[in-house]
Amino acid sequence: MNEHLTQIILIMTDQQRKDLVSAYGIKEMQTPNIDRLAEGGMRFDAAYCCSPVCTPARSALFTGLFPHSNGCLANEVPLGDTCLTLGQRLQAAGIQTGYIGKWHLDASDYFGTGQCPDGWDPAYWYDMRNYLDELTPEERRRSRVQGAHDKIGDIEPEFTFAHRCVNRALRFIEEHKEQSYFLVVSFDEPHHPCLCPKEYVDKFRNYEFPKSLNIWDTLEDKPAMQKRWAGDRVHEDKDSKTIIWPDYFGVNHYIDTEIGRIVDAIDEHAEDAMVVYTADHGDMNNSHSLHSKGPAMYEEITSIPFIVRWPNRVMAGVACGDPVSHISVVPTILDAFGLEQPSCLDGAPITTTLTAQEKPKQPIFMEFNRHSITQSGGRDRDFFPIRSCRSSRYKLAVNLLDMDELYDMENDPAEIVNLIYEEEHSDARNALHDELIEWMDETLDPMRGDSWRLRPWRNDLEQLHVVRATPARRHDGHPQDLRYSTGMPAND
Repeated sequence: MNEHLTQIILIMTDQQRKDLVSAYGIKEMQTPNIDRLAEGGMRFDAAYCCSPVCTPARSALFTGLFPHSNGCLANEVPLGDTCLTLGQRLQAAGIQTGYIGKWHLDASDYFGTGQCPDGWDPAYWYDMRNYLDELTPEERRRSRVQGAHDKIGDIEPEFTFAHRCVNRALRFIEEHKEQSYFLVVSFDEPHHPCLCPKEYVDKFRNYEFPKSLNIWDTLEDKPAMQKRWAGDRVHEDKDSKTIIWPDYFGVNHYIDTEIGRIVDAIDEHAEDAMVVYTADHGDMNNSHSLHSKGPAMYEEITSIPFIVRWPNRVMAGVACGDPVSHISVVPTILDAFGLEQPSCLDGAPITTTLTAQEKPKQPIFMEFNRHSITQSGGRDRDFFPIRSCRSSRYKLAVNLLDMDELYDMENDPAEIVNLIYEEEHSDARNALHDELIEWMDETLDPMRGDSWRLRPWRNDLEQLHVVRATPARRHDGHPQDLRYSTGMPAND
């Protein structure tokens, strides 16, 4: 052990529900390697992404700024020019950085540009465009076929994006074993098209995923957008509904095997490293009659797996039930490296929660703006701004153009009963609403305004919202703001 080294590895999956990890309760999911991390560290049972769609979620995770602060309001939208990523901050401090896998922050298509962005070592950079460039045209088409293991022929591990990412990660860990570093391994799996060897899919051919209570949700007293998103699903006979999805569950099992290769290398070459495991967001998988992800704040797409193993720092095999957010990842990693916290960050470290089990700050906040700026079908096309906050007991979602939602997460964890107009819960609702409005003001949300405040269920507010004077805040490297009326610094 070298006490002068700090080594941190962040492992991330794409569109993986929390309950697809055995450590969170469904043992049939077969994720023994991720479970190893949970057994050796802290499992967060109420961890949340900042937005349940790829680019916005990742933008917050790697900048420490909410999507409305960093500019990534939807897929295919770039980060703001003055937003620094975690890689840039660490490289500036002389720390080695490597990023291997799906990036999805370059405003390009789904696969990326194949070009290493500033802040990461080009010698190890490898995104999905790089992967496709290695394939023949026939292999490219094969790699995008859902169920390719059945339709075209079995898939070898060496053919998959995941396996090739891990190969590079193993090289990075071996070659940097005597250095401090931050390494990201970002998988596309278990996201569609669920590419993996047939043997993993075969284990789930007849497996039926447990039906949650909310599969019977008919979306009464819920936003109209959710009903449009559900379509005919809301009318299905839920008693006869079965959730059999061998491709998705199979690739979920397969990605755990690839993660196991990384964990083995860490145990051999970086035994004292901090290992962070998470997903960018989840998948509805028929809960609330919905599929995939989109404009909602339901647990299935916002509450993600989040595990931190840090030998000699984090107690092994413990669980934290308090809400935490991806917005804390950047400040926590900076803190672990002993670096100063930039004043522009929207979150705070949870280091003391990890090391002393102190409660994290509450509530936590989430947002949604739109799914995509290039896709044009259904929920992908609609602009549907949401701002949400989650306390230890309640979750409030303010749907600017639709009906709002309030759920009692203690007594209704399935989020069936919308309590937004229930007087019994009005004090808690209004307190969360006040927190939400203050957060939008403090983070200079460009969409903030009275429309978020004057909701039909809130009758104790004045008609005009007097916003307290808030000094304008800019990202690193931006000149200090000057007042329009004086030309002098705004903070004077």
